Formats: sequence, C-alpha cells, structure tokens
Amino acid sequence: NASLLGILQHPDGTVLKQLQPPPRGPREQEFYNKVYDSDCCDSILLELREYLPKYFGVWSPPTAPNDTYLKLEDVTRKFNKPCIMDVKIGQKSYDPYASAEKIQQQVSKYPLMEEIGFLVLGMRVYHTSSDSYETQNQHYGRSLTKETVKDGISKFFHSGYCLRKDVVAASIQKVEKILEWFEGQTQLNFYASSLLFVYEGSSQATTVRLSDVTLAEKRRVPKGLLSGGDVLEYNNNIHVINSTENGKIEASVSKGLSKFYELHKKACSKRHHSQLSLKVENSEQDNVWKSSTCITQEHLNGNVLPQLEKVFYHMPAETKESANVEVRMIDFAHVFPSNTKDEGYIYGLKNLITVLQNILDN
Repeated sequence: NASLLGILQHPDGTVLKQLQPPPRGPREQEFYNKVYDSDCCDSILLELREYLPKYFGVWSPPTAPNDTYLKLEDVTRKFNKPCIMDVKIGQKSYDPYASAEKIQQQVSKYPLMEEIGFLVLGMRVYHTSSDSYETQNQHYGRSLTKETVKDGISKFFHSGYCLRKDVVAASIQKVEKILEWFEGQTQLNFYASSLLFVYEGSSQATTVRLSDVTLAEKRRVPKGLLSGGDVLEYNNNIHVINSTENGKIEASVSKGLSKFYELHKKACSKRHHSQLSLKVENSEQDNVWKSSTCITQEHLNGNVLPQLEKVFYHMPAETKESANVEVRMIDFAHVFPSNTKDEGYIYGLKNLITVLQNILDN
C-alpha cells in the first residue's frame, strides 16, 4: 500500500505533500489546479476553496527535480498544541474504477464503512493534565463499531480534564457548512477523501513575535522526540530531521529525503499519510533561524516572503477566536467528475454530525 507519502513541513508555513504515483498523484494535482485556477469563475469551486488547505502549486527539491510535491497550507501552524483528527468520509473508500482486488482490500479494512459512512484514520490529542500527546492510529478507528463510535470520537475532544464541548459545537458548525456545499453541487464525487479536524489543546494562546519567525517550531515537536542524529526516530507519527544552522532549507530537506524514503518504506508503508509530518529542526533544537534578520529569498525559496508577510504582519485581530477550530477537506487522489450529488459523502457527513451532536448532548 503506497498510499502513505510524506508530508514535509516547510518553515514558510506550508507543507509539502509528495505526489503519489499515477494515476493518483496527477489526479490530485489536477484537482487542486482546477479549484485554484486563477481564471476560475465557477461559484461552486470558489466556495470549495474555503474548505480546503490553500494551494501554492508544486515544488521539487533542487537535487531531485523529478520528485514533485504539492505545496499546501499547514492548517496546524497557527496552533500552539494542535489536536488533530483525520476522518475518512463516504460509504465507499474505493473509487468507481477500482479493481475487484482493491474493492475487496478496502472493504475488508473496514466493513462498516458502508453503514457508518466515515472512518477515523488517526488522532493526536494534547492532554493538559500530563502535558503530553496521546496518539491513535488507523487500527483504533477500524476497531470502532456502531456502539462504540461515539465514545471513540469523543476521545478526540477530551483534554484529560474535561470534554471540550466548545470545540464539538464549533466542529458541528464547520461540518454543516461543508454538508451545505455538498447538497448544492453535482459536479464532483469524492472517494477516500478525509476531513482534518484541528483545535487548540493548550490554554495559552499562540503568540507571534517577529524574532520568532518559525512560530517556535520546537514546541510543536512532542517531548522525547529529539535526541540528536539525522533522522532521529519514528515516534508519534512524526519524523524529525536536522538542518544546518542558517543552511538553506531545501538543501537540508533533500539531504534528509533519501533517509526519509528508507524509513518510510520500513516503518510506515501502511500508515495514512496525513498522520505524518516531517519537522525541520536545526542541530541545536532551537528555532530554524535565530532571528528575523536571516530571512531572505535565498533561505526561503521564491514565493515565501509574501507568505510570511501574510502570516506575521496581517494577522487578523480575531485570529484567537477563529483559530479555535479548523475543519478542512484533504486527500483528493480519488475525486471524479460527476453529474449527481455525492450521496455517499453526504451520508457520511450526516452520520458524523449526528455522532458529534450526541457527544454534545450527553
């Protein structure tokens, strides 16, 4: 199963998602290109942008020009202690062109998909009580039944002290907006696509200082992860590589890539890609740059400065409130043109809303 491909984290506020082998990778790229086409005037697609990560085209490491990555907004970036859950939506996690083997493989992974309409692919929850993250992988989601799915999902909203009903309520509102979009469109059908839920697990709001341009990347790496060495360890679904201090980030990323692929093949060929992120740290385990004076085009590859300005100089005053919860659609390797409503996805969304509502009410 080669569906897991790495998510690299770039200090410019984007993530790099490696393009999957054809036909999946090109299909996902085509989907993003279509939705984010600067000439796009289709109101359905323009509205869809609100529910996706922003897309900044493709990127290749200078040392490996044939490796293509999608450059996407890092939805977790504005959070101090991001709690993350990835939920696959729909009644079928195989597309209309899947082989009998593929269908069998997908159905056997989670026979309840048809009935429940969604599957938890992973979660990472920050517990304030212990100042640590609890992680669940795909096996956790696949072990959930109709009877236990509500408790299984409510785990994501529990801080160790209490159930975050504020987050559940905000999540319901966001999912309802996505459901509204699906009820109004008949041009795209989504298979094996996910919703990414992110909320702030820490009670302290994120502070942004210009001298701290990488939003303190180090505090986003779970304790016990950093121990020196190049690829440090496979733990908590996060990979860490070091970059040389003030070195070009691309150089460090591509240097780590071959190791990353090895590790990738070994450790996580079966895990879902969106549970994975490659944190870029320097050898002192400090911020990637000591101060804002180091930020130049040279360090940050092309279109980055406008990005940084957006992130740091124009942070809206209401960021704190709206930064509470993010729900975004991700994973578009199996999106197909259609002339009907996407009933399978709609079914999954409605069921998920019902479960969230039950968590809120009880």
